Amino acid sequence: MHDAQRRLKAPAMSTVHPSAIVDPQAQLAPDVQVGPYAVIGPHVSIGASTTIGAHCVIEGHTTIGTDNRIWQFCSIGAAPQDKKYAGEPTRLEIGDRNTIREFCTFNCGTAQDSGVTRVGNDNWVMAYVHIAHDVQLGSQCILANNATLAGHVHVGDWVIIGGLTGVHQFVKIGAHAMAGFQTALSQDVPPFMMVDGNPAEVRGFNVEGLRRRGFGAERIAQVKQMHRLLYRKGLTLDESKASIAALQGGVDGGDEDLGLMLDFLAASKRGIVR
Repeated sequence: MHDAQRRLKAPAMSTVHPSAIVDPQAQLAPDVQVGPYAVIGPHVSIGASTTIGAHCVIEGHTTIGTDNRIWQFCSIGAAPQDKKYAGEPTRLEIGDRNTIREFCTFNCGTAQDSGVTRVGNDNWVMAYVHIAHDVQLGSQCILANNATLAGHVHVGDWVIIGGLTGVHQFVKIGAHAMAGFQTALSQDVPPFMMVDGNPAEVRGFNVEGLRRRGFGAERIAQVKQMHRLLYRKGLTLDESKASIAALQGGVDGGDEDLGLMLDFLAASKRGIVR
């Protein structure tokens, strides 16, 4: 066998900069890259093809999946900023193919909730984003610079959160929703809706996002009708829910969207932006 063939068949080797401090108990896949002056604690597990930037600190009981890129100066897995936290072995779980830019802070969960902060897959997280304890962030989300998710916030898939937006603790944001620049969210945002302002108001629904995700014209029209029933017809919330439920069976593939909305409205505890 030629030397070139041997090199092609050789397993990928992790690259840990000599100045980085990696605890011997940490579990790193063979091809993980760790930049200068990074610190990785004993209870950390990092999956294949993930890159850790310079000066990152990854601690706590933290699991990071494959193909993530964590840029320099991030704090990942630190203790929650919660006075009730008493050192319990709570966790942070990050999925696959996430981009996490500079100066982000992701905290572990608390014993008062599920004990786990979760970040899904394929998220684009820009600089200075804070993900607090017990946050449940879905997949395919975009969080712009300085977006802040307080404790216990739940965010569905395909959500976009604008820069400098603050989300109050326990707020839920439904799938495909969008929050504009500097929005202050203290109530739940139903799926598909677009909100902005302080206090936040619904400005429409995320029609362009749905088009980009392959929603057909009929499904988009049905989402538009849900928006009208919730925000343009002057109905009570109970009347709106009944009218949305009555749309079932009208659009091919649309019942999934109706179910998403109805389940979200039924589970809302803080009330919706309205």
